[in-house]
Amino acid sequence: MRLVSITKQKQISETMILVTGAAGQIGTELVSELRQRHGPQNVLAGRHKTPLPEEIASSGPSEIVDVTNLDQLKAIVQSHNVTRIFHLSSILSALAESNIHAAHQVNINGVFNILTVALEANVEQVIIPSSIAAFGADTPRESTPNDTIQRPSTTYGISKVFTELMGNYFYTRFKLDVRGLRLPGVLSWKTEPTAGTTDYAVAMFYGAIAHNKYECYLGPDTILPMMYMPDAIKSLLDLSTASINTLSHHSDFNVHAMSFTPSELASAIKKINPQFSITYNVDPLRQSIADSWPSSLDDSAARKEWGWQPDFDMAALVNDMYSNLEDKLK
Repeated sequence: MRLVSITKQKQISETMILVTGAAGQIGTELVSELRQRHGPQNVLAGRHKTPLPEEIASSGPSEIVDVTNLDQLKAIVQSHNVTRIFHLSSILSALAESNIHAAHQVNINGVFNILTVALEANVEQVIIPSSIAAFGADTPRESTPNDTIQRPSTTYGISKVFTELMGNYFYTRFKLDVRGLRLPGVLSWKTEPTAGTTDYAVAMFYGAIAHNKYECYLGPDTILPMMYMPDAIKSLLDLSTASINTLSHHSDFNVHAMSFTPSELASAIKKINPQFSITYNVDPLRQSIADSWPSSLDDSAARKEWGWQPDFDMAALVNDMYSNLEDKLK
């Protein structure tokens, strides 16, 4: 393992950028944006079991990447001369609770493998998103500070605390440039909702457009931080390109855009589609997860250290999301 000193921001070369979890909700859109910025041949889309969308599979290089297999991961990083990694492979909150062994393998062992391989292969930078799941019931819920108590009660949340601590450790101990931010719930019209607790918000749009109704698994007054996908992609890329000289934090930035409840989102959708109606059938597991998360985040560290600023508020998100998804489903 190398021991080097970072005295100034590295110039990230464009030999190859690896995105793990490239078939996921964030991964597909991140790969597209990176290929537009750096050229399709310079962005390697790594997926495991889920097939890549056709536009991703056909527009640039791809590989099956099993982050739990250290030797396979090492071979891919070395053979493609990977210089930067966006590590998005993860088993999400509710699904992680139903299979904690798999979640440990992917979310904890996988992170350690990525960092280990990056260090040994002289990868210049690793970006690993964390999540609001890294907080817990003991954390202040309103305007959650960037640096505060983190005692999550879920497998997913525990793995995200591990990610943050291990990322900071690899930076402090080995000077590997590891960066990360705590994403809230992310909404996108391009990909269907998955097993995330906050994915009710995406599912609500699908229900409104396809059936004029939606049954929500969270209670009407469950307030959670949310973000539109373009801002999520922007946050990852802005953090990646920030000068390391401005960063006091590394793997643990809060980023915030808005907070709303299911009933507030339903009201906003109803302004566009007056026929829309919502009912509630609370899932105790997902409700307990949501109740342990913040209602809003203090992201002043991100704003100060690398200029974070979201582009979308709730009204802009709802209008853009509904319009684009309506066109897609037609």
